[in-house]
Amino acid sequence: MLGPMIPGVWRINVFLLLIFMFSNASGTYVGVNIGTDMTDLPSPADVVALLKAHQISHVRLFDADRRMLTALANTSIEVMVGVTNEEVLGIGQSPSKAAAWVTKNVAAYLPETNITAIAVGSEVLTTIPNAAPVLVPALNYIHRALIATNLNFQVKVSSPQSMDVIPRSFPPSTASFNSTWNSTMYQLLQFLKNTGSYYMLNAYPYYDYVKGNGLFPIDYALFKPLPKNKQIIDSNTLFQYSSMLDAMVDAAYYSMKALNFPEIPVLVTETGWPWLGGSNEPDATMGNAETYNNNLIRRALNNSGPPSQPKLPINAYIYELFNENNRPGPISEQNWGVIFTNGTSVYPLTLGTSDSNRVNASETGLFCVAKPDADPIALKAGLDWACGQGQANCSAIQDGQPCFEPNNIYNHSSYAYNDYFQRKRSSGGTCVFDGTAMTTAINPSRGACIFAGSSGSGGETLPPPAAAGPTSPSSKGSVHQISWTVLFPAILIALVQL
Repeated sequence: MLGPMIPGVWRINVFLLLIFMFSNASGTYVGVNIGTDMTDLPSPADVVALLKAHQISHVRLFDADRRMLTALANTSIEVMVGVTNEEVLGIGQSPSKAAAWVTKNVAAYLPETNITAIAVGSEVLTTIPNAAPVLVPALNYIHRALIATNLNFQVKVSSPQSMDVIPRSFPPSTASFNSTWNSTMYQLLQFLKNTGSYYMLNAYPYYDYVKGNGLFPIDYALFKPLPKNKQIIDSNTLFQYSSMLDAMVDAAYYSMKALNFPEIPVLVTETGWPWLGGSNEPDATMGNAETYNNNLIRRALNNSGPPSQPKLPINAYIYELFNENNRPGPISEQNWGVIFTNGTSVYPLTLGTSDSNRVNASETGLFCVAKPDADPIALKAGLDWACGQGQANCSAIQDGQPCFEPNNIYNHSSYAYNDYFQRKRSSGGTCVFDGTAMTTAINPSRGACIFAGSSGSGGETLPPPAAAGPTSPSSKGSVHQISWTVLFPAILIALVQL
């Protein structure tokens, strides 16, 4: 899935699941992609607060946004930054531009911001094929710039490719890259081998399942067990594939092996499942998305690779952190996120099997407060609405109560706004209030005045909301392209009889 390459729009690929970054003792991890084509995008500071609160350890930025890189400083979160497709052409033809890019977007932030990888472009070969001749030069120039700044051992360089570069991915043992790209792929793989980097793969079982028109059972796409008489087997190797993602990763390994590069590790830079779709997208459901992403995490936890490379674990970045409601196209395009921009979870996510790692909508680390420069008259209107129609509990800001002082409109509005926000956001309540409110990761509680949502608020379970809060108009934006691997009738499904 290719993100829009629009100047000024920052994107992150982060290990997530709203609140869930998994990184075990062996180093295996699941990260998250964060798109930003949405209304009411949280500030970089609030995004990072969410990541820290939920112990997310790996993020991927689709570009090198200055604000995000600054906010990620001193967090220890491993960051993958991106060279946009628009930048690839220039960098691939100019070592000086590559050096300037590294100086500005990498060297300037290390070591405070833990940048560990650079993704050069996104699905370049299948989306801007005219850039193929300069892709590997761009990688080389970036790497040389890292050497010049003594960062080449800290930062790996690669380029994410879609499954479309492998025309026939099943059976995996016969997979190979599109011959059109043989020269470029050979050079790319030689670069990855020489620099000790990994092959970045964007793999979406959702699209392969949909395009397969029933050739594969949906349980196979969702990592769910299959009956013994319906196992998916590569008849050439007799390897049994328990999930479509495993087969896709193995197809990449076999394609590299066909060019005599047998053991370059595969890093899944994008994967996920949409939780909502249109009437013609019946498989984009909340249940399927929850199943896929939770099972993906469990798959990573077993610390093993696909059948052909069992010792090379599958690390992956989930697409994506937030829903991108400004995307045109099918409804599913706007609904890949695992959390809403107000910090609540789209659906429950569990890290491993521990209940302590289950995503709870109330534990987001975000508060809603009045903007310091908001007009007092507008704040009064927002306060009245929150305490009235909004059903916030405003008893604590009454005379003689813990949050009455300081007795001013800013303090009282902040308390009411936040109480409303914590109660209503699970059903769409926002922190807008006609532009007079903002979210913050800083707990506004003081002394005996405890704001809802803080650890000292008593863990109250708030009732479901009856109405959503005031919202501001949204604007529509960029185009998001999708790629998928076309499945062919040659797919082999061996039926193993009991």
